[in-house]
Amino acid sequence: MPAGGRATVRSKRLGAALKRYREAAKLDQQHAADHIVGSKTKISRIEAGQVSARPGDVRLMLELYGVEDREVHTQLEQLARDSNKRGWWLNSPWPLKPEYSAFIALETDATYIRTWEPLFIPGLLQTDNYFRALLGAKPNPLPPEDVEQSVSIRQARRRTIEEGKTLYAAVIWEPALTAPMPSAVAHREQLEHIHTMAQQQNISIQVLPVSEWRAAHIASHFVMFSFGPEPMLEAVAFDTTTSTVFIEDLADMTRHAQIFETLRSAALTPDQSLSFLQKAMEGMADTQEEEE
Repeated sequence: MPAGGRATVRSKRLGAALKRYREAAKLDQQHAADHIVGSKTKISRIEAGQVSARPGDVRLMLELYGVEDREVHTQLEQLARDSNKRGWWLNSPWPLKPEYSAFIALETDATYIRTWEPLFIPGLLQTDNYFRALLGAKPNPLPPEDVEQSVSIRQARRRTIEEGKTLYAAVIWEPALTAPMPSAVAHREQLEHIHTMAQQQNISIQVLPVSEWRAAHIASHFVMFSFGPEPMLEAVAFDTTTSTVFIEDLADMTRHAQIFETLRSAALTPDQSLSFLQKAMEGMADTQEEEE
């Protein structure tokens, strides 16, 4: 059973994938149960993510469903092995909200992350000082020790793309990059970091010009996740004031994918965006003073 006796992000992803392949094969849960010598209830709970499937059962089900792609077999069997593993983020001495833990699990497992951000710098691109400034802007600032713990978690999250194993594409509206920050030094540092990251082979950064008002207001911020060798969209997430919302409905995910492509088309190209960032940094006064 998944840790804590309830569905985990990984067990739900595995169950949803197995259900898609079963339905595509036009088989019911009893067919799957008979094939693995189990019960229909077990298949139902596996597909709901309430219990973890054994790798051997996953292999048998995929064979029954006629899935011949060996990469799919490898991916889902590994997901079955990992579904109960305790993520690094759960070792924090500060308890994390379940939604935040689930979001980090998606980031950690993803092979391709796409994000649209009209207001803030995307989380995986935020520098420590930018993130501290965001935390300091909250109506009820955190105690210093909580701030630094949050920063350390953000640092670990950044490694998802900094190590080059995950493809990452971000579209950022111009005001999120150019609006003055409380610290001009932290602002320049943030732009320099994005400029550096944009030159990594696994990362694509595109700036949506401020003039593209219509495109910028198609949708609020969101993050899209893919987990296999192909960039098939499998989850969408976005933050509200108090929690994180996850979208797994196929029609809703398809709509978000279409929105993202519209935004990419309206944005500057990656090379043009690099030039934009360079000019933005050059335009900032070199005599900016650091805060005390």
